[in-house]
Amino acid sequence: MNNAELKKLEDDLWDAANSLRAYGGLKASDYAVPVLGLIFLRFADNKYSHAETAINKAFAADKGTRIERPIDKVAIEKCGFYLPEKARYDYLLNLPGETKTAQAIKEAMESIEQFQDVQFQGVLPKDPYFDIEKKKDDILPQLLKSFSDIPKDASGDVFGKIYEYFLGKFALSEGQKGGEFFTPTAVVRFLVEVIEPFQGKIFDPACGSGGMFVQSANFLQKVNKDRNNIYVEGQEFMGETVRLAKMNLLVNNLRGKIAEVNSYEIDQFNSLGKYDYVLANPPFNVKGIKESTVKNDSRFTTYGLPKPKSGKKDQDKITDANYLWISLFATSLNETGRAGFVMANSASDARNAEYNIRRKMVDSGIVDCMVTIPSNMFYTVTLPATLWFLDKGKVGTKRQDKILFVDARNTFRQLDRAHRDWSEEQIRNLAAIVRLYRGETAHYLTLIAEYITKAIAALQEVAQPVEKYRKLYNQLVENLTLYAKESKPRRKSAQAKKLQASGLEMQLGKLSTMSSINLPDTADLSAFDPENLDNKAQLTFAAGLAKVVESYQHLADTLKKEHNRLLEIYKQAGKLLRLKQDKRWSELGLIGTDKVLIEAFEQVSFVDEVKEIRGVLNWPEYWFEVMDWLQSRFPKAEYEDVVGLCKAAERQEYAEEQDYSLNAGRYVGVVIEGEDISEIEFKKIIDEKSSQFEQLTLQSRELEYQISTNLNQIFKGQKL
Repeated sequence: MNNAELKKLEDDLWDAANSLRAYGGLKASDYAVPVLGLIFLRFADNKYSHAETAINKAFAADKGTRIERPIDKVAIEKCGFYLPEKARYDYLLNLPGETKTAQAIKEAMESIEQFQDVQFQGVLPKDPYFDIEKKKDDILPQLLKSFSDIPKDASGDVFGKIYEYFLGKFALSEGQKGGEFFTPTAVVRFLVEVIEPFQGKIFDPACGSGGMFVQSANFLQKVNKDRNNIYVEGQEFMGETVRLAKMNLLVNNLRGKIAEVNSYEIDQFNSLGKYDYVLANPPFNVKGIKESTVKNDSRFTTYGLPKPKSGKKDQDKITDANYLWISLFATSLNETGRAGFVMANSASDARNAEYNIRRKMVDSGIVDCMVTIPSNMFYTVTLPATLWFLDKGKVGTKRQDKILFVDARNTFRQLDRAHRDWSEEQIRNLAAIVRLYRGETAHYLTLIAEYITKAIAALQEVAQPVEKYRKLYNQLVENLTLYAKESKPRRKSAQAKKLQASGLEMQLGKLSTMSSINLPDTADLSAFDPENLDNKAQLTFAAGLAKVVESYQHLADTLKKEHNRLLEIYKQAGKLLRLKQDKRWSELGLIGTDKVLIEAFEQVSFVDEVKEIRGVLNWPEYWFEVMDWLQSRFPKAEYEDVVGLCKAAERQEYAEEQDYSLNAGRYVGVVIEGEDISEIEFKKIIDEKSSQFEQLTLQSRELEYQISTNLNQIFKGQKL
């Protein structure tokens, strides 16, 4: 299943589930956990079906021998869990007789947990299904049917992505409450890309629904490593969220434990100096934590406590918990450990006791990188947050007295009016800056090579859809022109006058077919070896691609202009040219032709960044842009400071000049808006405006005639 197919499946499943939620009058908070439970059941059935032959074979081989084992033990060894008949998805889809769906689902969940380890018992949802059934008794059967659309050959990775997608959607629906259990996937992906959890133990003491762990596993899969290389341990205070996290581990086949504890009070896993990696998005700006709770705990006191100023009335209160969390993350790392976490922007410049903690931590050499992210990336925080990266392994290296500051506030993809995220390539490009700062040039060149591979593939996809569109365009032009010629003798005088006044006849006369569409020669680019990791060769390829992209942009703009003009003429022809009840219009295939042409044009040139849909002329441009974003800033394939984006600050600057501020904006500077617009982008803007003007001109002529006609009818020929 490719990305486009997965995206469509996710959207279709969400639309089906969400419509039933509205139909049943349910709130997202009532609906989220039960729906995720049904996704788990579908996943469990798929996974068990794939392993069933091996399970039965192993069970039969041992039967009657001294090592005979119950089938549930064999299943857990081969599959990770045992699925009794009453928990099979087909059984739930086709319940016998008067069996109530809610009761059947509850029994299915109980039967799965019966054979699980203690930590996974009591995790799956059961009773909420009765509440849904009380509202509308047909919702659960319809939901089960909707999720049966997930292909039976879908992998665990597909289910993990669907589960994560639904978690995000529910978090968005629930607003503030949703943010308690879900960190946007793009943010987590970037954290993981930077700390690179290849192998070892990962800790998240504010783990929510476990997204940090899932993305760590996905990272391993992407770099062709076994997800069993990592073991995860998480702590979470909210009981319902703990159950979501445990389900997430099951869905994603992750080894680890989740504990339902308050991380301020309980160190469930003896975290001090234990972990290779820490990933977290803790609650921001928590007030009222008692000093007595943490003052004797080395997890929080190593760098100092964020105590209130002397003279405050309540001396047993911590000023703000932000630096409790920061200390916890730092002290949980082993001697080479890395941490990546989300923190309120205010913590980067906090004063008083927080300043002293920050200074001590910075002086220890473990603060590696600070990234300011765009506003509206989170569902509960509108202001920009900061991502902190600690690296105990950099102590004693050339980077010990350096801190990388990245201002990524202007790098984002707009999802809707109120929410933003990062595309996959934006995540990787930002992470590439950090890797260049670490001296990992080979990784940078490999990333550019990946983009070149995708650009070459995109170039090879262009010709066929463009030729298909040309033929459909010509067919519509020929048929419209023919109809206009054939119908002329049959027009009544009123219609003829109306046509002449509208200017449609003149526009039809100017229509012509496209004899051919000349595409630039891309043979040299297609012959380039993407495995060539020479920076100069990659830059040469990019320069050649830039010329092709400019040609494609010009072609796309020309086609769009002609496409829109033809559609406007077709629309007016349907109103002004077509004779009533004339079969010839249908015989020439002029009914619904606009939809066919639009669909073909979207294959050629159409962009929806959020859904990651582009036409064949737009994909080479996209790969050029993501590649150029890096190459234009780091032309030597080496790290260098870029105004408005990144700065590797030395100790003198961050300690003496900026007094230990960790605010990236103080270091990177700003770029004046508009200075970085390219000639290609400027031409594109002008062409779009020109095309819009032509469409409006055609529409205005029709409106002008319609207004004149209506006035004449009102005043019945009287002189106005």
